[in-house]
Amino acid sequence: FQPQGEQMSEIKVYVVEFGDRNHYQMQYADPLTRRKRTRSTGVERTGRKAERTAAERAAAKWESALREGRYAEPSRILWADFRDRYEAEKLPSLAPRTAEPASAALNHIETHINPHRLADVNAATLSTLQAKLREAGLKETTIAGHLAHLKAALSWAVSVGMLAVMPKVSMPKRAKGQTFMRGRPITAEEFDRMLAKVKVARPADASAWKHYLNGLWLSGLRLGESLLLAWDDGKLAVDLTGKHPRLRIEAEGEKGHKDRLLPMTPDFAEWLLSTPEHDRVGLVFKLPGLLTGKTISQKRVSRIISTIGEKAGVVVNKDEGKFASAHDLRRAFLTRWAPKVKPATLQLLARHETIETTLRYYVAQDADDVAAELWATHKPKGNTLANSGSGAAAEDEKDDARSVDANNG
Repeated sequence: FQPQGEQMSEIKVYVVEFGDRNHYQMQYADPLTRRKRTRSTGVERTGRKAERTAAERAAAKWESALREGRYAEPSRILWADFRDRYEAEKLPSLAPRTAEPASAALNHIETHINPHRLADVNAATLSTLQAKLREAGLKETTIAGHLAHLKAALSWAVSVGMLAVMPKVSMPKRAKGQTFMRGRPITAEEFDRMLAKVKVARPADASAWKHYLNGLWLSGLRLGESLLLAWDDGKLAVDLTGKHPRLRIEAEGEKGHKDRLLPMTPDFAEWLLSTPEHDRVGLVFKLPGLLTGKTISQKRVSRIISTIGEKAGVVVNKDEGKFASAHDLRRAFLTRWAPKVKPATLQLLARHETIETTLRYYVAQDADDVAAELWATHKPKGNTLANSGSGAAAEDEKDDARSVDANNG
């Protein structure tokens, strides 16, 4: 039951404690029915002032929502109302490349499930959604992406009190030997093939695209970041004021949404500094527009790189028939540097939020390369595998020769 009109202003939410609850609770009396309504503040009941203050802030927030008519019982929230609020309050704070697929995930819910209330989106209906998406021919990687966006949206609904409990979202399981990674690091030989095919894919402006591909290969920048990289002020700029060249990144210029001043690898720095000083103005990668001469769109850049990968025959995902992309160049950058630097350093270069993401590039190292590095520092002792080959055979021949000499003597 939702209080109406002036009665909403009478609502007062208090923090209360119950002996059988681990968290502070918040409670108010319905102005019409006088029935008490109680919710958890989500703040642990420690007895300390800091936690008590945090609980009071949560109560004040709920009270404000009640008085302004923005609160309804979670079980009564309509799906349409939830979507309106999510798209008005949350999506604008996300990067466009995140907001667009998030909206697409909500569209899939409406197409295949068509929930009336937000509470209709539960573990059972989400499982049905997965089945429907598979029937529609979507890949497991795509389904996993949609579910990740749905989890984020439902988690937000819980945080603002629109949903009482976060439903369980069972993510697709990888079959043995499969990965959710849509691409892979390309090799140096494959990169050379791509450079050789730039002229075929872009005959009118091949030099600009070769320059761009070399920059992606050496920098490890994400595609969107590379199109922002500038010599002077900007969201993402080259900083030459320190002892070594660095990258200066403003929060809105990269995925991590943090202001950063980061080192760049020596080979990328040297490549940048090969640009004459009088040309170090504006964008680093001056990609030509299609016909108008205007800045080319990120989607168009992505398609052109994939076209170059296709012309070069560089397939990075056989199951999906996917050709090399900008992100596969970034994967190659991180894979090349993984054997050379510590995990924390690679995480900094990659600008990953968690070390777990970075560590994948250590797992992906070629076994032969790792073995060569291990054996390079190994000193054989005794009867080991290391001296059982040609070296051991040579020693056996010397022993035989000494025996013959002794007998002849």
